[in-house]
Amino acid sequence: MRRGFWFVAGAGAGVYVVIKARRAAEAFTPDGMRDRLSGLAVGAQLFADEVRTGMHERETELREQLGYALDRPIEALELTVSQLDDLADGQAESSAPPALEGSH
Repeated sequence: MRRGFWFVAGAGAGVYVVIKARRAAEAFTPDGMRDRLSGLAVGAQLFADEVRTGMHERETELREQLGYALDRPIEALELTVSQLDDLADGQAESSAPPALEGSH
């Protein structure tokens, strides 16, 4: 009975080691490395998308808390050369920069 137990335990351990060795060897082949790198690239892209989404959500929350809203596209908020000249001369119509103007 004892010998049978140790025989089965040894055979099981051998099968386990062979399977692990085969998987490790496959991981270092060109196809295995390509699979690992593509998986890493997908993971990095998903992480970047999650960070970007969280950043936009937080920016929206902050704008709502501070009372700033974008009524027009961000490109429309850029100052023109004449507006910059007016600001430099102190002739600006509003004390707040255009990026902060909007419906409060």
